[in-house]
Amino acid sequence: MKESKCPFHGSTTQPNLGTQNKDWWPNNLNIDILRQHDLKSNPLNEINYREKVKKLNIKSVVNDIKLILRDSKDWWPADYGHYGPFFIRMTWHVAGTYRTGDGRGGAATGAQRFAPLNSWPDNGNLDKARRLLWPVKEKYGNSLSWADLFVLAGNVAIEDMGGPNHGTALGREDIWHPEKEIYWGSEDEWLGDNRYGETRQDLDNPLAAVQMGLIYVNPQGPNANPDPALSAQDVRETFKRMAMNDEETVALTAGGHTFGKAHGAADQDVYVGSEPEGAGIESQGFGWKNSFKSGLGIHAITSGIEGPWTTNPIKWDMDYLRLLFKYDWECMKGPGGAWQWHPINCEESDMVPQVDGSNEKVLPMMTTADMSMKVDPIYNKICKKFISDPEYFGEAFAKAWFKLLHRDMGPKSNYVAGDYKDVDYIWQDPIKKGKTLTDDEELLVRKKINQSGLDNVHMIETAWASASTFRNSDNRGGANGSRIRLLPQKEWEVNKPKQLSGVLKIYEKISSETKASVADIIIIGGAVGIENLSGVNVDVKTGRGDATQENTDTSSFNLLRPKACGFRNYIEKEFGVNSEELLLDKAQLLGLTPIEMTVLIGGLRSLGISHTGEGIWSEKKLDNSWFKTLLSMEYRWEKNGFNSFVGIKRQNENKSMSASRIDLILGSNSELRAICEVYAQNDNNDKFKKDFVCAWNKVMNADRFDLR
Repeated sequence: MKESKCPFHGSTTQPNLGTQNKDWWPNNLNIDILRQHDLKSNPLNEINYREKVKKLNIKSVVNDIKLILRDSKDWWPADYGHYGPFFIRMTWHVAGTYRTGDGRGGAATGAQRFAPLNSWPDNGNLDKARRLLWPVKEKYGNSLSWADLFVLAGNVAIEDMGGPNHGTALGREDIWHPEKEIYWGSEDEWLGDNRYGETRQDLDNPLAAVQMGLIYVNPQGPNANPDPALSAQDVRETFKRMAMNDEETVALTAGGHTFGKAHGAADQDVYVGSEPEGAGIESQGFGWKNSFKSGLGIHAITSGIEGPWTTNPIKWDMDYLRLLFKYDWECMKGPGGAWQWHPINCEESDMVPQVDGSNEKVLPMMTTADMSMKVDPIYNKICKKFISDPEYFGEAFAKAWFKLLHRDMGPKSNYVAGDYKDVDYIWQDPIKKGKTLTDDEELLVRKKINQSGLDNVHMIETAWASASTFRNSDNRGGANGSRIRLLPQKEWEVNKPKQLSGVLKIYEKISSETKASVADIIIIGGAVGIENLSGVNVDVKTGRGDATQENTDTSSFNLLRPKACGFRNYIEKEFGVNSEELLLDKAQLLGLTPIEMTVLIGGLRSLGISHTGEGIWSEKKLDNSWFKTLLSMEYRWEKNGFNSFVGIKRQNENKSMSASRIDLILGSNSELRAICEVYAQNDNNDKFKKDFVCAWNKVMNADRFDLR
C-alpha cells in the first residue's frame, strides 16, 4: 500500500490539505453562516455579561485607562508622550466599519480582534493599541468586554485631551471568531477596487469603503489620485453609507484629525513586514514589523503618509480648521512615497514639535481627503460655520462621534450601563414604552380579533411582515413600534399594501377599544391566525409600544426594505445571486439556525404564505404534509423561469404544482433535506408544530431587548 503524504489521521484543518466538498461542488449552498457564534465557540457562555457590566465601576476603569495614556512603552512609544490619538484612531476604526446597507460591521462585537479586520492595511499597527489596553481587560475580566473597552478607551482619550464627549454606553458582547456573513468585497488583493459601476457613486452594495482593506476612503485620493474634488465624492458616498450626513462628516473629520499624526517615515513596501495574520508564530499576532532604522517613533510607518495635522496634536482646539483655511497648500510626496499636502510659507508659530519630544519642528500636513473639506463647496460652507462658532463645532463633533460609536447598538434599551447623556436621537429609533397586558386584557383582544372577520393568513402575513424587518446586525427593525403602519414600510410591495391597509384599519379600531398597542395586536393577530389553523397554543409576550411618523427616519428605514424574502416567496427581480443565497442572508440577520429557517419555511407554506402562490401544495393547515410532499417521489420538477419550477406528477404527467427555488432548495441541499426528513416523519408532526411555534416566537420577539 502506498504511504499517505498527509500526516493527518482522517481529517484536515487547512483547505489546501486534501480536496474539500467546496472544491468538488463550488456552487452548493453553504449554510455555515447560520451556525456561527454557538456555545461551543464561546468560553463565557455561562456568564451573563449584561448583569456583570451593570456592576462595573466605570470610574475605576476610566482612571486605569488614563494611567495608560501617559505610560509610554519602549516597544511602542507614545506620540508626543500621549497615547490618546492612537486610541481614538483605534476606536474610530472599530466603529467605522458600520454600514447602513445591511447593518453589519461596527463596534458592537469586538471584531477587530480577528481577521480580516486585525490585518487590514487601514488598521496598520492597531495591534499595538490593543496590546496596550490588555492590562485593563486583564484586570476587569468578564465585567468588561473588548467591544466596550475599545469604545470606552477612545472616549477617555478625547476627554483627557480636552475634547467634547457625550459619554459611553456599555453592553456590547464579544464574539469569539471572525464573522463569516460579512461581505467585504470581491477583490482578491489588498487595496483592490473592483467594486464600482460606471460612476464613483455606483459603489457595490452594501459596501461602504472605496477599496479592499480600507475603512472609508483612500486618504491620498481616489486610487491615490490627489484630487480633492474627486476625493470629496468618495468621502460623501462612503460616509452616507455609514449613516452620516454632510455636517456629521465634516465634524468627524475635523474633530478626529484635531488629534495625532500619520506615520510614513519611509517606503512601507520596502521596510514593513507582514500583517498580524500573515506573520510567523514567533510574532504572537504582532504585525507590520518595521525595519527602517529604529522602526519606532519618528521612524514609524503605518499609512505611508507622514506628519501631524495640527500644531498641538494632543489638545482639542480649532487648529485643524484654522490651519486648513489659513494657508494655501501644495501637494507633494512625503518620505513614505504617499501624496500629501503642506502649507505654503508656513509661519514658525504654526510648526509642530517633533513626535519624540525633541526641539525639532516639522510642518503640519493634510491628506487629499482633508483638502476636500476646503475644496467641496458644501463641506467648505460647513467648515466656515464651525470656524465662526467653536462651541457649535464641539457639540456637532460630540453628537456625530456618539452616533458613530453607538449606531449599531440599536435602541437605548440596549444601553446596559455607562456615563452617556440621556438624550433621544432619531437614529436610535425611539419607541414609546408599551403596556404589558393582563391575561384578561389579552383575552379581550384575542376575542375581538376572532370576531373581526379577518382572514387567518392575512393576520399571519401581517405579523411576519412587521417582525421580520429585524436585523441583528444593528438591532434595527422588528415588530416593536409597529412601524409597518408608517411610511415607508406600509407602501413596500412585499407587504401587500392594499391587504395590509385593511388589516391595520381593524387593528387600530381594536387598539382604540382595548388600549392595547397596535404593535401587540399585530403579534397577537398572528398568533390567533396560527392557532386557528393548527390547534396549538401560541403564547405572546406583550408590552410593545407604537412609534410615530415624527420619530421615524423614513430614508433610514427604507434601507430595511427586503429586496427578497424567501420566507414569503418574494423576490423583487432576478439578481446576480440565487434567491437561496438571499434567503440565507435574511435568515442570518434574523438570528436563525438552519433548523429554524427550515421549519419556518415549511410552516409558512403549509399555512398558505407565499407572495407568488408557489409552494402552496395543500389546504391551509399547520402540519408536516408540506415536507412529505417536498420529499415525495410522486413528482418531478422542471424549471419554469429564473425562480420558478413546475411539479409534474410522474404517473400521468399532470403539471399540478408550482414551486420557487426557495421551496426546492430544502429538498435539493443535502443538509437541509436531512432536516426536512426529520419533520416529514410520521412520528414528528407534533414536534414540527412545537418547533415552528418556537421559531415563530423567536422572530416575533427578536427586538424585545427588554425581555433579555
